[in-house]
Amino acid sequence: MVWLFAILALGTVALILAVLYRPLGDYMAWVYTSRKDWKVERGLYRVIGVDPKTEQTWQAYLRGVLAFSAVGLLLVYGLQRLQQWLPYSLGLPAPSEPLSFNTAASFVGNTNWQSYAPETTLGYTVQFAGLAVQNFVSAAVGIAVAIALVRGFAYRRSGTIGNFWVDLVRGTLRILLPVAVVGAIVLLAGGVIQNFNGFTEITTLTGGSQSIPGGPTASQEVIKLLGTNGGGFFNANSSHPFENPAPWTNIVEILLMLMIPFSLPRTFGRIVGDKRQGYAILAVMGVLFVASFSILTALESAGMGTAPRLAGGALEGKEQRFGIIGSTLFATTSTGTSTGAVNSMHDSYTALGGMIPMLNMMLGEVAPGGVGSGLYGILVIAVIAVFIAGLLIGRTPEYLGKKIGPREIKLASLYILVMPTLVLTGVALSFAIPGVREEVENTSILNPGPHGLSEVLYAFTSAANNNGSGFAGLTADTPWLNTTLGLAILLGRFVPIVFVLALAGSLAAQDKVPSTAGTLPTHRPLFVGLLTTVTVMVTALTFFPVLTLGPLAEGLL
Repeated sequence: MVWLFAILALGTVALILAVLYRPLGDYMAWVYTSRKDWKVERGLYRVIGVDPKTEQTWQAYLRGVLAFSAVGLLLVYGLQRLQQWLPYSLGLPAPSEPLSFNTAASFVGNTNWQSYAPETTLGYTVQFAGLAVQNFVSAAVGIAVAIALVRGFAYRRSGTIGNFWVDLVRGTLRILLPVAVVGAIVLLAGGVIQNFNGFTEITTLTGGSQSIPGGPTASQEVIKLLGTNGGGFFNANSSHPFENPAPWTNIVEILLMLMIPFSLPRTFGRIVGDKRQGYAILAVMGVLFVASFSILTALESAGMGTAPRLAGGALEGKEQRFGIIGSTLFATTSTGTSTGAVNSMHDSYTALGGMIPMLNMMLGEVAPGGVGSGLYGILVIAVIAVFIAGLLIGRTPEYLGKKIGPREIKLASLYILVMPTLVLTGVALSFAIPGVREEVENTSILNPGPHGLSEVLYAFTSAANNNGSGFAGLTADTPWLNTTLGLAILLGRFVPIVFVLALAGSLAAQDKVPSTAGTLPTHRPLFVGLLTTVTVMVTALTFFPVLTLGPLAEGLL
């Protein structure tokens, strides 16, 4: 019966995504290739002093990304530090400096890692003027970078890769904002709250008193999911009935996370002029997603361990209204898309089950990945895959008519190395520095031993991959973790973007070379299998040693 529900749930999501794939993918391709600007867009360009007809070199594009994100970082930090003087602050004080930095870095970095309980820490002005705004624009930045890389494959002998400001504005106004408005209305109809009521004191059934928060939740909920940002208006996140009231809203929220990442391959195929290439990328994303969901569902349904068997299943940390299937499908989606929202507590999963969301992030979140970041991540891995194939057949590797030479493979390799370097360095320093180790072991870790290591490993994996979910047993609101996780978020977001845009510039400067009998077709099942294998092997070889000390050791005890 469990697998019947799993097939039905996955089939429902897959069917709706299949219906959306072509129209949404084609629409996004039109958004980024259209020569016409909307009136409101022209007004914004005049305000910021941008000529929308002028394209930028990859260096200028990168400067735009970094400058815009730096301003956003300062604004979100400043709003938090001034919170007690802002309207709708609910009487809450300003968060500490380390926590404000961590939160600002998290939301600007499309991560939404939250080392705090949102409803008791941040007032409504910070929530909607700071965090919700960044949910829109950080997602738009990710799509813009992906489109810039796609242009690198599509352009010939060009010194430019587009205009960042145009891509940012169009992504926000033409894609994210309209869908977010419709999505918010759907969630409102499903029971998600949207108000400015503040806290309401009620008397419980046992005669006690409880403070129930309100807030503009639906408007922030939809963009946190649509933009694969993550986090939540409430500390319980998408398991809270005010954020995710019913099984059908759970499916809607899953679709919001998946619709753009799974449609971007169609956009890629349209822009490069070969829709088959988009189907190949989509196939890899789909295979990895289905495999992850199947394995996680099997592990959680088996309920290995005495307590789960006595309870009839691994239901700790899971909402009854979603059950195991609704929880594992949501977990696979959120960690496969860099969203980080949760409707169940991953820390309460079985030891091996909790490892699967971690592996989804360690894959580089390309199944299907975040909005934009998933597409450019898998395209970078595709560059490495064709390079390996070229070595095997003794030819200069080519992808979409562009030669993959020393410069391109160096940039792709550096991109791949950033995330594991940040994760492993952060975990190592947390246990290697004596004073820090005492703080981590005595304050942050709830469960010592292998599970404690898993909590810290999950945290740095989530931060460096810009996911935002966490093993809830970890207390991260400490000076060390607030600072190091904030740095991991910023470096994990923007250092890879540097290499992606440099790769886009290198590819755009090339002319296309004609295909020959020795050219590896990159739209056939052989390449799909090769790309899937390379994606998994890069992760397996990098993280297997540390996984043996954490979740694998705990699961085999």
